[in-house]
Amino acid sequence: MPTPRETTLAALHARLSALPATALRGEVLPERVPAEGLLILRDGEPGEPEVTLSPLRYHYQHRAEIEAVVQGADRDAAFDTLTASIGAALADDRTLGGLCDWVEAEAPRPVDLPVEGAASLKAAVIPVVLHYSADDPLG
Repeated sequence: MPTPRETTLAALHARLSALPATALRGEVLPERVPAEGLLILRDGEPGEPEVTLSPLRYHYQHRAEIEAVVQGADRDAAFDTLTASIGAALADDRTLGGLCDWVEAEAPRPVDLPVEGAASLKAAVIPVVLHYSADDPLG
C-alpha cells in the first residue's frame, strides 16, 4: 500500500500531467523540450514533522519542486502561460482529491539558459508545499 507521501506526490504528478506541457517525475532534462513546455516534478524534502500524540500523527510540510522549462522565440509568453496553468491546476483542488490538507506553490525563480546552436531555454524552479499527515515517519 503506498504511503501518504507517495500518494500525495503521485496525485500532484497526475495533476501536472493533465496540463498541455509534458510532465515527468524525477527524470533528467531531455535533449529536446516539447513546444508546449516541460515540467519535471522533484520529490523534494518532507522536512521535520510536527507530532501529535493522541492519536500519534506526523504532520508534514513537504517541499517538492517543479522544474518548468520552455524554449522558443516567444519563451517569455510561453513561460508565463505555463506557470499560470500550474497555478490554476493547483488552485482547482487544493487537497488533491482529499489526499493532503493543502497544496500551495511559491513564486518561481526564473533563469534564461543559453543553448549552443538553438534557442535559449527559460526555466524556473517552482517550490510546492504539500501539507499532509501520516501515522509513521516512514509511511
